[in-house]
Amino acid sequence: MHDITLLQLFNDDIGISQQLLELIQDEFKALGERDLPQLEQILGRKLPLLTLLEQHGRQRSELLQSLQLSPDQQGLEQLATRSQQGSKLLASSAQLNGLLEQCRTANLLNGRVIRTSQISTNSVLGILRGGETPNLYDSRGSTARIAQQRPLSQA
Repeated sequence: MHDITLLQLFNDDIGISQQLLELIQDEFKALGERDLPQLEQILGRKLPLLTLLEQHGRQRSELLQSLQLSPDQQGLEQLATRSQQGSKLLASSAQLNGLLEQCRTANLLNGRVIRTSQISTNSVLGILRGGETPNLYDSRGSTARIAQQRPLSQA
């Protein structure tokens, strides 16, 4: 009975993870276009999915522990050896792990895009405020900093 419940949780999470991966990919496009309303909408749709994944992960761990098994891959493999659903459990677990890894990789990429955008924006703001001096080239072709800087509003 627990194995069927566990299998259902895996299958539910596979669907949730596929939705999450699509949202993360949409988020990448919205980040590139700097579409803030779209980003807010995506975030609003991602949070419930992440919450469900967390809850289901906790339920899977509790199910394995209730069977006196460790709440990890080893415990799942032990359950699979004594269950008629064993091969399905292991296949669903592997599929879910693959999807979650794709989500992590895509999310890391989005994080890099966000950090790059923040650095670029902060650099531009620093130049506009006059507090940051851009590197310019001197007559020899090497970078030189301009000694006297004024904010763009005073230029």
